Amino acid sequence: MSESGAAPTPQDGARAFSPFEWMVALRYLRARRADGFVSVIAGFSFLGIMLGVATLIVVTSVMNGFHRELMDKIMGVNGHAFLQAVETPFTDWSEVAAKTSAVQGVKLAVPMVEGAAGISTQFGQSGVLVRGVRENDLSRLPGIAGNVKSGALKGFDKGEGVAIGQRLAETLGVSVGDKVSLLVAKGAQTPFGVAPRIKAYTVAAIFSIGMSEFDNVFVYMPLAEAQLFFNKAKEATVVEAFVDDPDEMDLFRARLDKAVARPLIVTDWRQRNKTFFDTLQVEKNILFIILTLIVIVAAFNIISGLTMLVKDKTQDIAILRTMGASRGAVLRVFLIIGASIGVMGALAGFLLGLLIAKNLDTIRVALNKAFDANLFPAEFYFLSRLPAIVDMREVTMIVAMTLALAVLASIYPAWKAASLDPIEALRHE
Repeated sequence: MSESGAAPTPQDGARAFSPFEWMVALRYLRARRADGFVSVIAGFSFLGIMLGVATLIVVTSVMNGFHRELMDKIMGVNGHAFLQAVETPFTDWSEVAAKTSAVQGVKLAVPMVEGAAGISTQFGQSGVLVRGVRENDLSRLPGIAGNVKSGALKGFDKGEGVAIGQRLAETLGVSVGDKVSLLVAKGAQTPFGVAPRIKAYTVAAIFSIGMSEFDNVFVYMPLAEAQLFFNKAKEATVVEAFVDDPDEMDLFRARLDKAVARPLIVTDWRQRNKTFFDTLQVEKNILFIILTLIVIVAAFNIISGLTMLVKDKTQDIAILRTMGASRGAVLRVFLIIGASIGVMGALAGFLLGLLIAKNLDTIRVALNKAFDANLFPAEFYFLSRLPAIVDMREVTMIVAMTLALAVLASIYPAWKAASLDPIEALRHE
């Protein structure tokens, strides 16, 4: 409104993005019967941008969740660095573990005896990875601590019990207190050669790491018992180190070299899982590029919608020019229209994307019940739930990219509108 209270006039629009320009732009945005088709195109542009932004937010959040969850699960039981002896047997594992624990940035150093074995009951059998660990270390493992679903780890070192994963327990049909038989090919030495070793153990505890692959393969037993079972008297096979910052492995290795003089082969999580996590990042980047096409298509809809609006409003534009509106004012009117569609679509997509990402697993469970389906089966995707972590930096980038595309898509139609010759336009009406 001008100072007199009348409607804004082109003279009021001397400055950029004045109330007059906003008034004309918002009037053109309103759906009227004569402009029905143009409004439909604008509506599709809005829906395309909204769905594109929402989909990008949800997909990037799911990929972030996958990366974080898998990293936590894998490193929760496997450690970040792996120390193995060379030249001499690993009988000084206790000293190496103590020195490694004293290295700055190390949370935990766990000596282990590892070996493949077969496990069986009268209800089923499976191949497993047996790990011999001390009770104090087992109770502090990030993947095990707080994840024991039944039984207890107290007194683990004193008994001949084992801790197994929940999915393995289901496969074998056992619960706490039941017996399982472990079989290893290289057992006792006899006059006729090496005989297989089979021994029954009581299930002392059942844990659930939350990653089906691990819950179905790991069996933990007391370290001393594992040394006997695998013929590793007084030896360990590996010391696994858990660090505060997994991204600073080079610094950890330099500190470890100074702290432990013994010859060791040291590998870390980057070497063991590099291909896996690189594949996840590539998938995320490809999905981002593909889904960005949705936003680009919506931006092209803005171009077509504004082009048709310019053609439909040729006479109105000519009249505005004759009343004193500058070419810049006309250009800004149509920029406002295109940017408004982008802003409204991006805002709606932002809210919809956040709503879905924050409640993704709840939505999955509801869809499973509604359609009697099994979306995101744990045996295929390794995780027991659908994770999503919203990274506000990525969300900001998505929204900014969408707004930039909307403004860029508006430039050509706005320039065409500003370039109209009012005399020629009125002559042909």
